Amino acid sequence: MVGHPKMTLSAVFSNRDVVRRYRHRAPYPDEVLTTLGRLLVTPRTILDVGAGTGALARRIVGFAERVDAVDPSAAMIHEGRRLAGGADRRLHWILGRAEDAPLSPPYGLITAGASLHWLHLDVALARLRDALAPDAVMAVADTEIVHGPCRPELEAVIRDHSEIEHHTETPELMEDLDASCRFAIQGRQRTKPVPFEQTIDDYIEMLHSTSTLARIRLGDRASRFDADIRAVFARHGLDRLRHGVVGVVIWGRPT
Repeated sequence: MVGHPKMTLSAVFSNRDVVRRYRHRAPYPDEVLTTLGRLLVTPRTILDVGAGTGALARRIVGFAERVDAVDPSAAMIHEGRRLAGGADRRLHWILGRAEDAPLSPPYGLITAGASLHWLHLDVALARLRDALAPDAVMAVADTEIVHGPCRPELEAVIRDHSEIEHHTETPELMEDLDASCRFAIQGRQRTKPVPFEQTIDDYIEMLHSTSTLARIRLGDRASRFDADIRAVFARHGLDRLRHGVVGVVIWGRPT
């Protein structure tokens, strides 16, 4: 797959500067964790696919006997171990891809936090299906940010600088998988918006933690991107960002 756009973009997540900026991302609302806890069945072991720094794994370990957190980036795992809950004895970090990393099935729940679009889905979904316990499901979680009146302008700036014209959001991807009979959706949930506040500097750093907007990819365009984002907030008289975070969970079984 050398030269494949997804592989090129995914390499960004091995960069330590990008990984450190993950701390500026909004956390999953507690209601997402409650839903995942409700979906867990026997055996009470969880596989978290594309775990990153463990935004899900470090929290779901609280109600599991073991969590296997798989990610292909050594930098992500290194950072995850340092963060709260990252050294929990029940949390097993595994360096590798979901398609071929060493696993210990069966799992009473498989989770993925907005990471499915990085997988070779035909291979990964078949393997994840076989790793599930008979009554277990796979749950895909994501967040949506409610920005308010400046959202269209922010999205326009992001489109101008992003290498991808259309980013497939998690609900859209899951509906496509369901329609193509690769994943049978059994349930969906959207949480109520949870207030989240951060500085504009932190918001910009969060954007630089994404694949197409990382400074390492923007290069000499990074300063212009930052200035364009700041200009949006200046037009709205904002010196701090206050928005809502909605959690999305979609669950079912790969087919």
